[in-house]
Amino acid sequence: MLVPMTFVEALAALQEERMSDAVKLERAGAIAILRLDDPSTLNALSPAIKEGLATKVPMLLADAAVSTIVLTGTGKAFCAGGDIRAMADPEGRKAPAVRARMRAAHAWARALLDCDKPVIAAVNGAAVGGGLALALLADIIIASRDAYFLSGYSRLGALPDLGLLQTLPWAIGSLRAKEMIMLNRRYDALEAMAIGLCNRVVAPEELIVEALKVAEEIASGPTAMFTMSKAMMKRAYETSVETFFEQEAIAQAVTFGSKEFSEGVDAFLAKRKPRF
Repeated sequence: MLVPMTFVEALAALQEERMSDAVKLERAGAIAILRLDDPSTLNALSPAIKEGLATKVPMLLADAAVSTIVLTGTGKAFCAGGDIRAMADPEGRKAPAVRARMRAAHAWARALLDCDKPVIAAVNGAAVGGGLALALLADIIIASRDAYFLSGYSRLGALPDLGLLQTLPWAIGSLRAKEMIMLNRRYDALEAMAIGLCNRVVAPEELIVEALKVAEEIASGPTAMFTMSKAMMKRAYETSVETFFEQEAIAQAVTFGSKEFSEGVDAFLAKRKPRF
């Protein structure tokens, strides 16, 4: 027997649906496109956007049918950063509330950063503050010519978050990262590519096509090697040389035992393209 929802349950379901709608999920075969879809706020990290990411990121990572994730935005911005309007509430500025929000955001941010699946950021416009941090959770960043990258935190006096104080120096080096944060230096797409803040720049109309092309190329490659390489490169910043070499030996042993490695060796010896 179907039990009708109460008014409170119906309202909660409607709110969850609206929040989920702020982050759209599209599929192109084994590639998932995660799209921030609140152009009226320039895809700011509102409660709806954050709830959408918190819901959909774990779902994608657990889906064996998804090999690669493309992260992008709708409209003129990739992501304009934090929702400043929400920060105006004095209660929301108190330490317990801030820590609770940070822990909730860190759950999906770390999941993206640490996941086995390659993540490609297709930066369609402004990547500011938390939007810059979001882009840097990806493994490869492709930018539209209309895109630009800006820290923005110094205008608020807020600490850069979502891991930006770690991922930005990883990408562009300590000196440039400090300049970008302390002087609030803005980089357009071509400048960003020149300093290593994105991998390539394409025309706006080619952005998603190029991101899907890269995703398909990665998806057709040796998954085990990519997974191990991604994990090892992250650990390179966290461990001593001795520890890193030991971890490398273990990871290589796993890779050598994979079917993909066997296929790669067979294809090389047969002088043909590998079929991963």
